[in-house]
Amino acid sequence: MIDWLQDDHRNPQVVLADRTLPIAIRRHPSAKRLTMRLAPDGGELRVTLPRWGRTRDALVFARARTDWIEQQLARIPQMIAIEPGTALPYRGWDVRIDWQEKARRKPQLAEDRLVLGGPTDSLSARIRRWLEAEALDHMAHDLAHYCQRDGQDVPDLRLSRARRRWGSCTGERDSGRCIRLNWRLIMAPDHVRRSVVAHEVAHLTHFDHSPAFHARLGAIYDGDLAAADRWLKQQGRTLYAVFG
Repeated sequence: MIDWLQDDHRNPQVVLADRTLPIAIRRHPSAKRLTMRLAPDGGELRVTLPRWGRTRDALVFARARTDWIEQQLARIPQMIAIEPGTALPYRGWDVRIDWQEKARRKPQLAEDRLVLGGPTDSLSARIRRWLEAEALDHMAHDLAHYCQRDGQDVPDLRLSRARRRWGSCTGERDSGRCIRLNWRLIMAPDHVRRSVVAHEVAHLTHFDHSPAFHARLGAIYDGDLAAADRWLKQQGRTLYAVFG
């Protein structure tokens, strides 16, 4: 049950019975109404306002939808323990952690198993490093592919450990551009990961979400954007059930 909504424009938040949930307020030039969603990890509530919207409007808007907030929080998946026998998401399917005493310390993918040995107390760290290396390799290929389709030079690529964004694009054409992509996307189906990469490539030309941006994204992405967006909306939170 939500007790009250703190009316603090500098630090807007929802106070719950067992936690305090910050509210991230964003004004968007093309927004025509207030919208609200929960961050994939449940760490914050995000409210988007039209340019003319007031912070007070966002607070009242959130308070009027407390039942929805509680329902969304209840849907946050339970954490997955990284241990022998655990089914780990990888590129849209599950691979089972197969720890073997005499196997190599570095994880090796063998069909639907991830085989590795070494100390069990470092299992989680080594599997995470493997996933991040896989993410960097696949995303580098994706980035080169979509930059070629869009006639762009390939910018620097960095992995992100952000808890609230799937990707970002920074910098100017002549001053060094960089695309950051959330490493957790390696656990999502390929078409979902690739849609985020294409999204950020489109931002190399349009730093907004205008009709021109969406037209460019639609032209370079070779898949079903609606399906990818739907997966992220419905399943994106599950990627945060691994490694916290």
